[in-house]
Amino acid sequence: WDETHFGKMGSYYINRTFFFDVHPPLGKMLIGLAGYLSGYDGTFPFQKPGDRYEQHNYIGMRGVRLYRLVSSCLASLCLSIQLLELSKSLPAALLTAFILIFDTGCITLSQYILLDPILMFFLMGAVLSMVKCNSCADRPFSASWWFWLSLTGVSLAGAMGVKFVGLFVVLLVGLNTICDLWDLLGNLSLSLVMFGKHLLARVLCLIVLPLALYTAMFAVHFAVLNRSGPGDGFFSSAFQSQLIGNNLHNVSIPE
Repeated sequence: WDETHFGKMGSYYINRTFFFDVHPPLGKMLIGLAGYLSGYDGTFPFQKPGDRYEQHNYIGMRGVRLYRLVSSCLASLCLSIQLLELSKSLPAALLTAFILIFDTGCITLSQYILLDPILMFFLMGAVLSMVKCNSCADRPFSASWWFWLSLTGVSLAGAMGVKFVGLFVVLLVGLNTICDLWDLLGNLSLSLVMFGKHLLARVLCLIVLPLALYTAMFAVHFAVLNRSGPGDGFFSSAFQSQLIGNNLHNVSIPE
């Protein structure tokens, strides 16, 4: 059923048809982009689970262009986190990556048009970036420190932009940041000015940057979906007047 739902959402993006859904737009926009780049024309109805795709080119949305890549990246991210930063053990890292690659759940998720592989990619990316940033604690404000801190913020925006369950990794990074700042505040050799710089850097990279990217996702979402569709009724008359094909299109709506 989920493949039917998210496949239809991807078709809406390709057809630029407005819809309303409970999830944020990033994952569905990526699904639509994968279908568009692989030649899918957005005409399959996705009416019920199990319908045959027949001549429709569903490969990009379902497996080749996006999900296989994401699944491979998941194993690579897991390997990097375990090997380079946490366990420092090659056998432990290889075992973890092996278990992930051959996990039945991951194999199944990576074969269908679902948001979960994309969500897992951003979750693992956020954890990896956080851990790598922690490893640069001895050289704050260096290029690598800024890179990993900023990438953590980007990954947080990605996780929240796919599903709201990404809030859990935001919580994890937030608790790690609070502990880090608490340790810095207790460092008597660190001036208050320097502590303020640390605080400001985290506010910019872990709050302002993710919020800006999250808002930009919706800006793209509303810019792409400019045609009337099944989601019109959830929005105001003024908004509906901006949708091509709506009965209120270009009608003057009083404030």
